[in-house]
Amino acid sequence: MEKHAASAMNGSSLQDFSSGDIHVLDDGRSINDFIDDQIKMLQSEDSEEQFLVADLQSVIDHHQQWLTLLPRVKPFYAVKCNNTPAVLRVLRVLSTGFDCASKAEIQMVLNLGVSPDDIIFAHTTKPMSHIRFAAAHRVQTMTFDSEEELRKISLCHPKARLVLRIAVDDSDSLRRLSSKFGAGLGLVEKLLGLAVDRDLTVIGVSFHVGSSCTASQTFHRAIADARQVFDIASVLGVQMSLLDIGGGFSGRDKCQVKFEEFSDVINAALDKFFPPDCGVQIIAEPGRFYVESAFTLAVNVIAKKNCEESGPGGQMVYYINDGLHGSLRCIVNDPAQPPRPAASSQGERPHRHDH
Repeated sequence: MEKHAASAMNGSSLQDFSSGDIHVLDDGRSINDFIDDQIKMLQSEDSEEQFLVADLQSVIDHHQQWLTLLPRVKPFYAVKCNNTPAVLRVLRVLSTGFDCASKAEIQMVLNLGVSPDDIIFAHTTKPMSHIRFAAAHRVQTMTFDSEEELRKISLCHPKARLVLRIAVDDSDSLRRLSSKFGAGLGLVEKLLGLAVDRDLTVIGVSFHVGSSCTASQTFHRAIADARQVFDIASVLGVQMSLLDIGGGFSGRDKCQVKFEEFSDVINAALDKFFPPDCGVQIIAEPGRFYVESAFTLAVNVIAKKNCEESGPGGQMVYYINDGLHGSLRCIVNDPAQPPRPAASSQGERPHRHDH
């Protein structure tokens, strides 16, 4: 019988899980059964508090899918996507790396016993104090995309192993990032030359095609661009050994482009531009791929009213005890993929509680 591990948490903060919140469902119960039990427990305590449940087996299953479909690419989980300690602990056991974007995220994963070698400080505009923190804790790998960032790193962490982030075509993505992060190909030679002049070590290239990408061939073009950067670096005497293909992968089964299609394009492009015997390590920064379908939010309907102004018969509007400034803030960040209601084992909505 398949076992599932569920982790429950009251409130809408994703930072309060403890090891005591993890329950192994090995008695035939499903996640929905577990949610129903939590609802009954809260009702017995006269509590209407909302809560989140994480299906940790879903995280494990997605990791196995990643290893199967992208065997050459080591995942460095994007902590900023969801920093729930239970999730981070599972991923540490699974031997993923971690993509950290701040001092706080670095400290969080170091506290879990993660090796500094398994962390990439993947932010191109870092405060100098955060760079110094990384240096003090032996986190060596970090990204840059500008002369200013090279100046800060040379002052605060001159022994860092640098990854040049390049801007790529992200026109087919819902959330485009290249306007904020990444150096254009026309700047690559200058930036690499400045790094050499400052005696800094550049070990590789990174890119991000944007979130909710709708065209798998975007990865082919981006990997081809990265190959150009490797070639430019070689002419300058800079020998690179790392390629970071970023994130933006969906963890949902029903999305416009399935993960299998992305992986087919990525594998083909890697084989063409970075064949297995080239000596280049390939990593990525998946976030939502691991956790997007792992969490279920249970809320109460705390009020309802008939909006008569909408026409004859009106429209019933329901109010729940969570919202855009809480657990549902993902709707603001990604309106194209709103949360989906889930049915309980009794066929009812676990978030429904009429008054």
